[in-house]
Amino acid sequence: MRMARMLSRSLVSFAVVGALLVTAAVATAALRVPQVPVLGGTLQAYFNGVGESINVLTDQQDAQVWQTSVSGNATFTLMIELTANAQLNNIGVYNAGLGAPPLDLVFPGAAAAGWFATCHFSGGNVVVTLFDQNSVIQGQNFYAGIPGNNFGFYIQGPNGTFYSQDSRNPGLKAQVLTYLGTGQNFGDWWECFEESSVAAGSDQDFDDAVLLIQSVVPTPNDATTWGHIKSLYRK
Repeated sequence: MRMARMLSRSLVSFAVVGALLVTAAVATAALRVPQVPVLGGTLQAYFNGVGESINVLTDQQDAQVWQTSVSGNATFTLMIELTANAQLNNIGVYNAGLGAPPLDLVFPGAAAAGWFATCHFSGGNVVVTLFDQNSVIQGQNFYAGIPGNNFGFYIQGPNGTFYSQDSRNPGLKAQVLTYLGTGQNFGDWWECFEESSVAAGSDQDFDDAVLLIQSVVPTPNDATTWGHIKSLYRK
C-alpha cells in the first residue's frame, strides 16, 4: 500500500512537471503591440466554426520566427485558402537568419485544404514530406541550410512574396498573423496569411491561407528588427 501511494505521488509529480513544461513552451510568445486590424469577418467566422476561443482582433501573438521541439519533427496542415489565387500561391519556410534566404516550398499551389506536411529538421537541413487530405504522399523534398531553431514562413504568388517576419515586408507591415490554439488545439499555433501587400492597401482579411502548425514554438523576436535584417545583407 505504501509503495502504491509513493508511485501515485510520483505519477502526480511527473504530470505536474509535464504540465509546467507544456505551459512554458507555449508561453514564449507575447501579444502583438499594437494588434493588427483584421477586416471582413471571415477569419473570425472560421475560428468560431472550428470551436476556437480566439478573438482575431485582440489575441494576435508576436511570433514571427520558429523552432521545433527537441524531436526535430513538425507538422503543418493547410486548413483553408479563401482566395481566388489559391492554386497560384506557394507556401513554405525559409532560414530567418539570412539576409536573402532561399524559399523552401512546402505547399505548392496545387495543395488543397486538408493537405499536410511532416518536416524533419536535422543538422541545419530539413526533409519535407507532403501528403494530401487522404494521407497519400504527394512528394518529398530535401532542403539544405535551414535550421530547426530559426525559420520563418512565406507566401508567394501573383501579388508578391511576403514573410512571417514583419521587417522583410513592404512598409514593415505584418503579412502573417499568429494565434495560439485553444481547447483541443492548445499548444498548437495558427498561421494566417495575407497574400497582397498590406502597405499597398490589401483587404487585410488574413484568410488567404491558414495553417495549423504543431510541435513548434516561437523564438524570441529580438532578431527580427529592420536593423538586424539590414546587417545580414552586409555580411
